[in-house]
Amino acid sequence: MTTPQQYVQEKAAASGSSFYYAFLFLPPERRAAITAFYAFCREVDDVVDEVQDPQVAAIKLAWWQREVAQAFAGQPSHPVMRALMPLAAAYGIEARHLDAVIEGCQTDLSQSRYLDYPALQRYCHLVAGVVGEVACSIFGRTQDSTVAYAHKLGLAMQLTNIIRDVGDDARRGRIYLPISELQQFDVKAHELLKRDAPWGYSERFTALMRFQAERAHRCYDEAMALLPEADRAAQKPGLMMANIYRTLLREIERENFQVLHQRISLTPVRKLWIAARTHLRGK
Repeated sequence: MTTPQQYVQEKAAASGSSFYYAFLFLPPERRAAITAFYAFCREVDDVVDEVQDPQVAAIKLAWWQREVAQAFAGQPSHPVMRALMPLAAAYGIEARHLDAVIEGCQTDLSQSRYLDYPALQRYCHLVAGVVGEVACSIFGRTQDSTVAYAHKLGLAMQLTNIIRDVGDDARRGRIYLPISELQQFDVKAHELLKRDAPWGYSERFTALMRFQAERAHRCYDEAMALLPEADRAAQKPGLMMANIYRTLLREIERENFQVLHQRISLTPVRKLWIAARTHLRGK
């Protein structure tokens, strides 16, 4: 029979995410905590990505809300929550953190466009900033400014995801690039949604994506500037993820933002190499 710990380990490993490579370098208890938390994030995110019927997805997310409440009342039932709860108090993981992640996923069910960048930032706060906040506490922090660093880094990484996934999201009828910025660069929503239309990779589209990438790079720089020296060693896993994601962003730039028809990614070996190099260099 699979234990809760085995379940979350398999869930995290199966995702192939860059996060998993950063976890490998953590001490056992911190690794157990971040693996369980990450497995929770994957569970609720998979509801949105894998359940075709929005009503069914909404019911499943409502179930997760009840499960979080029951777990923090001492009665977890799902393997993820049974793995997470014994470690939650030690690392400052609260119900509000998990509820925020669920709320972000609920937003995906009800909203497929964002009017402007502030609206997109609010979404990123739920699905990435809060995740960064929990992660930095698990990794170990002594300074309040480390939380600000984690939120900014979460934003940078989510913006990178959005750039990478323009084509995949369009296939699902979603556009995360702000409408005001599509208008600014004269890119039409229907052009993105078609993906294979004859207009292809226009100069307008490339300019729009370059604008997105430059903003993401600024967020990475701002995040690094916020990280206090006292917490830098403890936050190495976050720095590993930052380096992996920023390398991916540069790869997308080198490919001239050819993201409509393909998903540009780094190989597992390359991710592991970046993580190991960051571990050794400390930055």
